[in-house]
Amino acid sequence: MQLLAIGLNHKTAPLAVRESVSFTSEEIAQALPAVLDAFAPKTEGAVKEAMILSTCNRTEFFFSAEDASLAAQKLVPFVADTKGLSLRELLPHTYQFRQADVARHAFRVASGLDSMVLGETQIVGQIKKAWREARQAKAIGLMLGHLFDCTFAAAKEVRTATAIGSNSVSLAAAGVRMASQLFGDLSKEKILFVGAGEMIELCAAHFCAQHPARVVIANRTLDRGAALARRFQAEAAELKSLPDIISDFDIIVTCTASALPIIGLGMIQRAVAQRRHRPILIIDLAVPRDVEPEVSKLEDVYLYTVDDLGKVVAYGKESRRVAVSQAEAIIEMRVRDFEAWLATREAVPEIRALRGRGEQLRQEALQKARQRLAAGVEAETVLEELSRALTRKFLHSPTVLLRDGGGLPPAERAKAAGILREFYLPRSENGAS
Repeated sequence: MQLLAIGLNHKTAPLAVRESVSFTSEEIAQALPAVLDAFAPKTEGAVKEAMILSTCNRTEFFFSAEDASLAAQKLVPFVADTKGLSLRELLPHTYQFRQADVARHAFRVASGLDSMVLGETQIVGQIKKAWREARQAKAIGLMLGHLFDCTFAAAKEVRTATAIGSNSVSLAAAGVRMASQLFGDLSKEKILFVGAGEMIELCAAHFCAQHPARVVIANRTLDRGAALARRFQAEAAELKSLPDIISDFDIIVTCTASALPIIGLGMIQRAVAQRRHRPILIIDLAVPRDVEPEVSKLEDVYLYTVDDLGKVVAYGKESRRVAVSQAEAIIEMRVRDFEAWLATREAVPEIRALRGRGEQLRQEALQKARQRLAAGVEAETVLEELSRALTRKFLHSPTVLLRDGGGLPPAERAKAAGILREFYLPRSENGAS
């Protein structure tokens, strides 16, 4: 079995492409069985395990397959077809990793080294969520199970042993910085949060620390929105009320799981007119986007996407350069351990074949011994014959290799002889003191 990772992220693909291949939890629950069925064990490049990680900054697919090259040739078209894209639209933005490089990539992502916000911790929770979804779909086995056990351990060590997360600027903090640049003191501003997920919770914590004049949380499910609102002494509203209330707010922060925009051009045009052109700041952290892109063309409206805020959080990366070097060193050490584990897995078929051959020889010798006993031969004589027969059979192949070289060139023959000497001869006979 071989490990394979295929994906795209904020470094390789623009927001428009990322949102076109993002997966909701419901879509992941459908896609994982579809992948395993489409690339079943009897097909070329069969996929045995699969996991999908989809966040605002990346969509990545992790697999274990019989043949990674064949699987990759089929999986990219499969993803394109699932999302209604052409290969020409998708392929230039993708990257692939194989075997130990999959581990290196996963370790770096979980440690916050591949994030838009260097050292951010939210990604670990997102990977664990993806891992749980794959387990629920019965798509996790030995290979991916061990990969992500090692991934979580590597991320924990990096965050414990380095200062990778210190002085980092989160997307939520960057949003507050944007708002402060536009409005100055936020204590007089009214803020509307659309959605009630983890990102909105983080943003609410940052914005509410500025003591705004009013805070409302609008969510599709009123109870969930109200629960979050109580934490920040805010008000709650239903998502369907957005057209009626949106003009009341100076700052709008939105991050829902909607597949289509929920804040359209017409809605904001009416809000601008009702506000008599007082400015509106809209921060859209959703992927796919919650706000129609055309809204950015309106006067008095300042629309920032997750990529726009990414440029803000890039500031300060240089100050954490030493921590990054330390983190990379830890990851490389973990990757070497993973490579050693992969090497043992690659030897499993040969080990099984060797043990099977040994069992076959044992059974043949045992059958002859039973026949000799049934013929009345003394047990002591049969045991002696059995031991001699087994010894000859087990030593036949290495003896032929040492004597005739097995058709190997001289250098390979000498190498094989060295290996046999190491494992077959006692240390005292092998020149060891």
